[in-house]
Amino acid sequence: MPHASILYVTLGCAKNEVDTDRMRSLLNGAGYDEVFEADQADAVIINTCSFLASATSESIETTLALAEEVAEGVRDTRIVMCGCVPSRYGADLPEELPEVAAFVRTDEEDGIVSVMDGVLGIERDVLPHVPSIKRTVESAAAYVKISDGCDRFCSFCAIPYIRGRYHSRSAEDIIAEVRELVAGGVREIVLIGQDTGIWGTDFTQGVEGPANLAQLMVAVSEAVRPANVWIRVLYLQPEGMTDELIAAIRDTPEVLPYIDIPVQHCNARILKAMHRSGSEEELTRLFAKLRAEIPGMVIRTTSLVGFPSETDEEAEQMLAFMDREGFDYTSVFPYSPEEGTRAAAMDGQVDEDVKLERTQAAMDLAESLGFAATAAHVGEVAEVIVDGVEETDEGLELIGHAWFQAPDADGAVHLDATDAAVGDILQVRFTDSFCYELIGEVVEE
Repeated sequence: MPHASILYVTLGCAKNEVDTDRMRSLLNGAGYDEVFEADQADAVIINTCSFLASATSESIETTLALAEEVAEGVRDTRIVMCGCVPSRYGADLPEELPEVAAFVRTDEEDGIVSVMDGVLGIERDVLPHVPSIKRTVESAAAYVKISDGCDRFCSFCAIPYIRGRYHSRSAEDIIAEVRELVAGGVREIVLIGQDTGIWGTDFTQGVEGPANLAQLMVAVSEAVRPANVWIRVLYLQPEGMTDELIAAIRDTPEVLPYIDIPVQHCNARILKAMHRSGSEEELTRLFAKLRAEIPGMVIRTTSLVGFPSETDEEAEQMLAFMDREGFDYTSVFPYSPEEGTRAAAMDGQVDEDVKLERTQAAMDLAESLGFAATAAHVGEVAEVIVDGVEETDEGLELIGHAWFQAPDADGAVHLDATDAAVGDILQVRFTDSFCYELIGEVVEE
């Protein structure tokens, strides 16, 4: 068994966190150790993001900074770049980044043990142990990928070119992974994918068990019911909100009434140019239906600002739509012309100054709505999962999240330190708020 140590650096979205965890599990099983400082590592694995040009730049800058840190040290630490940047630019990278010892695409990550053995010159007499469940999560919440890839080919998005065509994981694999995570102490399962609403549509006829997302959510909930675990689903496209799925969210106790629907825009012309469907009228009807069917539901969405040919009037239309709908959380992104996408070659690219002005207006509105939605919970009593402990100027405090806060995304709940442990679920009264954060006090049972 090797006596080699690895530092893991993950950039980008929760899906990358899952991929890193899978590689960590495989390498742990093969005898590698994890360290948390570059000067202690024999190798650094950087799991990169390339969703936007800015994310690609961050990935490369992080790699170069690590290479510089390594060059100044006394240890011959090797750097391995994994994930979306190699998947998107693989052929050009060895020449551009000679500091990197190996490049691993997303579809090659299950072979990470062989890659690291080769990079570090490790030879084995016996094959490494391959864990049955490839996760190492020790936190209170865990993301579980139910699919990968995407078939939408939105004109602004490079994901299909990076991650490939859409493919669902089997319900059997998903439920087995969920059971293992819950047995290890996880109290919230977050189901994710590029397009979770169409899970199962690529299965062949005759597959036993759940055949769509609604049925999968019910099956996952039944599997964890004795453990009092929350289930959350992210990244649902508007077209995926079927009556069956709405009923599953409403009627399944473990499933949280929290819906993430990235609309991007509300103007029909812009949506069509984005190679998406819908209109303001259709989206308005959808959100009205969701609120009527699922009382108290929390909604997260995404707004893409400054898409090619977007007019001032269309930008204002999206602002008015956001204001009217009063979304709890809205992520705002300025349009970025991504290499290889159709939108990058479109006429009418919006001037950067105009784009930034529109983005700031959307962000200001999103924050105003989000801060108000957060403050509206003050005075309520709700369950909070403890995620960790932090040192503050006033001493230690517990950090957790409530059902209406997706972990690592929507703010947190701050509590005076008690003897509660990570993963405990506490009854909390919210006493104050600031921005997206809540202050609470534990309610004695």
